[in-house]
Amino acid sequence: MSAFRTGRPARAGQYLALLAYLVFLAFPFLWLVSTAFKPARELGSLHPTWIPQDPTLDNFRQAFDEQPLLRAAGNSLLAALLAALIAVLVATPMAWAIARRRSRLATAATGWVVVSQAFPFVLVIIPLFLVLKNLHLINTLAGLVLVYVVWALPFALWMLVGYVRAVPAELEEAAAVDGAGRLRTLVSVTAPLLAPGIVATALFAFITAWNEFFFALVLLKTPEKQTLPVVLTHFLGAEGVADLGPLAAAAFLATLPSLVIFAIIQKRITGGMLAGAVKS
Repeated sequence: MSAFRTGRPARAGQYLALLAYLVFLAFPFLWLVSTAFKPARELGSLHPTWIPQDPTLDNFRQAFDEQPLLRAAGNSLLAALLAALIAVLVATPMAWAIARRRSRLATAATGWVVVSQAFPFVLVIIPLFLVLKNLHLINTLAGLVLVYVVWALPFALWMLVGYVRAVPAELEEAAAVDGAGRLRTLVSVTAPLLAPGIVATALFAFITAWNEFFFALVLLKTPEKQTLPVVLTHFLGAEGVADLGPLAAAAFLATLPSLVIFAIIQKRITGGMLAGAVKS
């Protein structure tokens, strides 16, 4: 009985900490939404309010009039989808090889994957720019996709290795006894059980590429090829003064795809995990 009593305050403290964390995360987004719907006079008010007193869509109309948001969103969507697809296709067999062939080489590869995530963007941008220049991929979406794949691949590989190790090796051994080769085993036996991990990895790669700014700013020079995060900077004036209303409206629209995709795929990830647990 005493353990139950001491457990309730601890559980309540955990819930309060979680609630405080959610409020901390939600505050910038809620303020962004509020700003996006405020007219100009409320944006300059000395006493800002959470809820717009006179909601308006003028900021959204002005944002689309001032900048090519749809074209930039299309570029971001294409780059993010291709990067996520290629990263998953490349990382899945690599993860299977590392997880199933445990050796010093596999351990070293895993360690290098983790260490590579510590490299800052500034450290690699100059050699990366020179490599892409020699390949004639500067100012192309193909070059940007290649960079996104290379940057997302280490973490995607690290994620999938954990999922592969959670799949019982006995299933693959049984498939080998039935005459299935390694490729057939990976495609028909392992990959279906990795569906939740593959979806989660693809989601990570997509969101990373969708929100990425630095590489797109450096590698893309033609306005017609710029991605959405780069175009958002155009709402800043020559002296660094932001056109706050249209900027908030455009930024709000830029966050919607990530939120919608995550909300949809989250259910599939949970369902896939449960299905995999039943199958195994």
